[in-house]
Amino acid sequence: MPTALFSIGRSGLNASRLSLELTAQNIANAGNADFARRSIKQSELVGSGNIALNTADSFGGVRLSGIDRAQSALLQRQARDSAAALASTSAELRALKSAETALERTRLYDALVGFEAAFTRLESDPTSAPLRTAALESARQLVGTFNTADESLANARRLTIGEAEADVLTINTLTDDLARINREMVAARDGSAGKAALLDSRDAALARLAEQIGISASFNPDGTVLVNANGTPTTTLVDGGTNAVFGITVGADGTLDFAIDGAGFVPASGAMAGRAAALQAKADLQVQLDALAADVIGIINTAQSTGSDLAGNPGAAVFSGTGAGTIAVVMTSGKGLATAPAGAPAGNRDTANLAAMLAALGGASGPVEGANTLLLQLSSRVAGLELRREGLSVVAASAREELARETGVDLDNEAANLVQLQRAFEANSRVIQVAADLFDTILALR
Repeated sequence: MPTALFSIGRSGLNASRLSLELTAQNIANAGNADFARRSIKQSELVGSGNIALNTADSFGGVRLSGIDRAQSALLQRQARDSAAALASTSAELRALKSAETALERTRLYDALVGFEAAFTRLESDPTSAPLRTAALESARQLVGTFNTADESLANARRLTIGEAEADVLTINTLTDDLARINREMVAARDGSAGKAALLDSRDAALARLAEQIGISASFNPDGTVLVNANGTPTTTLVDGGTNAVFGITVGADGTLDFAIDGAGFVPASGAMAGRAAALQAKADLQVQLDALAADVIGIINTAQSTGSDLAGNPGAAVFSGTGAGTIAVVMTSGKGLATAPAGAPAGNRDTANLAAMLAALGGASGPVEGANTLLLQLSSRVAGLELRREGLSVVAASAREELARETGVDLDNEAANLVQLQRAFEANSRVIQVAADLFDTILALR
């Protein structure tokens, strides 16, 4: 009996010591989102004794069978999926806001309105040299605005492409880490601290990978994971100890094409999907911006070709170029503005040709209204993305909180555990003391 008491007390003290170490580890990692709560797996230690022909079971204390790590595959999947959706919307929003800022700062719409206003003022006195000079100067300002808008949009596009190229390295590093973790997981002993650390690293890598490119994960009994990239088509990223190579190529219009091990792929979520959508939108904006510039060039130059300038000569082109980046003023003097109809004599004050040009500029399908529509559509899309991000932020935060409640560290519980462990130390120490007293009593018998 005293021997059994020693065994019970010793195993209890050992369990309390290991539990205290894990509790301290839990408390130290309370703020670490990548850490899952640990506890000791315990069971009764039952021994069999054989005395003569009678066999009996005796309790010998507590058996420590390893470290129990809190986890929930369902909550982790929900957290990854919600984070991927949020990352996609956030990346698209950030990229489109940069485009919106680029176009708004150039004040393209104001420049077009100012250009139209300068020619409207010229209509009041078509032979005025100052008004003609002001109209031509407004054309130069409009050209500068178009050129700046083109460069600003290109800079916003390059910034988004740079982020995507940098995160390609992140994705490949994470898949490489997961393949390495899979290899180490096979050799790790179940219930060991090393395997618990590997599982923490695995789940953290999966969470970060999901933010970059939406994934689905399948877990094996030994803790290894099979990772597929969600998209078209669904493609394996990590299988056992091997990982695929993720890559991107940038098209001439700044849009992204994706590949996994050289095979084409379209991501369904994650930051990469958001950037791809934003870059496609920026490519569309570039087309619309070039169309506005081409519209201005066409309207003005066509009007010039059908009218007469101040000297009575056929009107010459005001602009050259084909788009926002190439538009330029080629007319050198305001005298060349063809405000009068074709065939009108020098100094004619008839503004019929100028009126037709102004009607085309300010019409429902003209460049002034086109610029207004472009900016409104972009602002509406940005506002919609902001609302969507707010909703997804709530969903993602809720998923993180649910996961934290299931697998995270609760300092109140850990404090209560410390009190329990203190009592356990005292109880097991008392058991050993009782066993020692029994031995002393037995040895003192005569």
